[in-house]
Amino acid sequence: MATVSALPLFHLYGDPPDDQAFDFIHIETIASRSSVHDWLIRAHRHRNLFQILLIERGGGEMIFEAASLPFAAPAAILVPPTTAHGFRFHPEVTDGWVVSFTEDVAEALGERSGESLKRLKALAAEPVIPLGSSAEIARLSALCNDLHEESFLAREGFRLAMRGLMALIAIEVARLAASRARTGTVTLTPTDSTVEALRRLVEEHFRKERLISFYAGKLAITPDRLNDHVKRASGVTAGHLIRQRVLTEAKRALVFTGQPIHEISYDLGFADPSHFARFFRKQTGMTPQAFREGRGG
Repeated sequence: MATVSALPLFHLYGDPPDDQAFDFIHIETIASRSSVHDWLIRAHRHRNLFQILLIERGGGEMIFEAASLPFAAPAAILVPPTTAHGFRFHPEVTDGWVVSFTEDVAEALGERSGESLKRLKALAAEPVIPLGSSAEIARLSALCNDLHEESFLAREGFRLAMRGLMALIAIEVARLAASRARTGTVTLTPTDSTVEALRRLVEEHFRKERLISFYAGKLAITPDRLNDHVKRASGVTAGHLIRQRVLTEAKRALVFTGQPIHEISYDLGFADPSHFARFFRKQTGMTPQAFREGRGG
């Protein structure tokens, strides 16, 4: 039976997953990998890699989960781990940098462990960051060039230098992305440990477990207290977080695979396809088939 795992999982694009990757920083030009794939990077995921793209020239279209987002230079793009994404670059004219790093590197960037990674993930809810001035693109371009040189030459102390440059790149991009928060586009609220723990549990169990009581039990809290806490911390209920994770996986299957809709419904733990269809329509306003057809599936 086909499953949603038909959406490829890579380390770097085209390379098999590496669950042992640690303290990993990699940089390459956009053209170096994209040109050999006819400037098309098909939809895929990375298990534990965060990526920052710097678009210096050209542009194209980005697949970000089930959405299609146009982008044009100069811009930065944030891609968090596990997110379905792909790119169709304008051939020959597009270039810039792709910086990839494991989550442990991001966790060490901030003053408090893990806060920088959580902040980058929050900012990546809107992944395309237009760069408004030549100074912004020049600063990031210089940092990427320096990072590439350290990686290529591998001189004494290069690993420490790469971590420092990686931190500067991430800080610069986060500052530019955070500027949108002042207009209300992005809300930068402190992360909450209970919400993060719930998200991890949902990621592990969402195919089979939809009841808040299951997750509350895992977190040693009553369902009502969990719901109230999540609502205060994130603005939505625990049930909403669970439903949205199921919906994300459903959209991935509908857009990125040819899996029959009845199989998708069973893979996601629905009793029957009609139950799945009612759930999907309630969340999106359209049937699974209409969503697939509207996305060109």
